[in-house]
Amino acid sequence: MITGSTLADIVQTGLNRALQLDPAGRVRFFQSLEKPVRLRLTTPTPLTLTLRNNDPLVQVEAASHDKVAVTIAGGPIALAAFALGDPHALDEGRLSIDGEYTLAIGLHQALAGLAPDWEAAVAQHLGDVPAHFLGKRLRGAVQWSRKAMASLTANLEEYIHEEARTLPGRHELADCTTAITDLQQRTETLDAKLAAVGNHTDSTGSTTPTETL
Repeated sequence: MITGSTLADIVQTGLNRALQLDPAGRVRFFQSLEKPVRLRLTTPTPLTLTLRNNDPLVQVEAASHDKVAVTIAGGPIALAAFALGDPHALDEGRLSIDGEYTLAIGLHQALAGLAPDWEAAVAQHLGDVPAHFLGKRLRGAVQWSRKAMASLTANLEEYIHEEARTLPGRHELADCTTAITDLQQRTETLDAKLAAVGNHTDSTGSTTPTETL
């Protein structure tokens, strides 16, 4: 089992190595880490890490502090997606964001740009074999969860439209929209013709059909 202090060391090693290799990325990262950020693993074993700006390096502590700007909490796959810079990590509702949401977005974007070598960081503390095993499993889990979420969203949408009939079906909605557009065009054409007839009779002084009734 990975302890909180070991996890803190791994995260700190991975981040600092990436920051040393990418000066521009370091600037963006510390702009997003102006205030401490708390990462909270909720399952299978609750763990808490606090990231602090210690430019040119980052300090990661296996502890929770009261004065943090934002807390990002979730399960291992959701937090792994966040750490890997997955573009959908914050869009799928698997992470709980408590505090300054813009800081969470900025940190996520900075991590995506830095792309830390997490497997190398794990290897430094746990060895090459466990690092490769964990890295492969986490990357696979992130990809699987992304596909599973996309499939679930599509199935829910299909159910709402086609089964529950809460909303019109796609084809029904398209046909209805086409019919409304056609009716609108016909109405506008008829109005234009009536206006033209009215203008013509007024200019010639002829009586209109209404006046002869």
